[in-house]
Amino acid sequence: MSQTTTGPDTDESIVDAYVLDVRIVETDAADGDPRYRFEAPEHTDIAFDDLEDARLYADVYFDVNGFVEKNTGERGVPPEVVQAGKDTLAAYLMTMPWADRGWVASFYGSTPTELDRYLTWVRDRAETIRTDVEEQELD
Repeated sequence: MSQTTTGPDTDESIVDAYVLDVRIVETDAADGDPRYRFEAPEHTDIAFDDLEDARLYADVYFDVNGFVEKNTGERGVPPEVVQAGKDTLAAYLMTMPWADRGWVASFYGSTPTELDRYLTWVRDRAETIRTDVEEQELD
């Protein structure tokens, strides 16, 4: 799944390429630190400081069969994420720059260990979905 390619005129490289034209691209921010941009068809540009946050975001995206991020700051969490359940919402919240394990765990009245279990469920479902797409040659 992981690959790295660099275009001739850019300082960007594909870190992860998934099915259905979804990918994570490493770019350089203005301060020179790497940023990780999540890309999917018809999806708003969103970038993360941490590669693992970008990967978790991709897992949430696959877990809910895609969602619209546009105007989320105005309307809150995408409805597809909320409707998917506690574990998916927890994973989505973990990708937000203002959230950390302790905050998300306390939001649910759980422990960081239980939160880790939620994240594992989301990652596992996302991987199953991607594998199914590949096996059915839907990509």
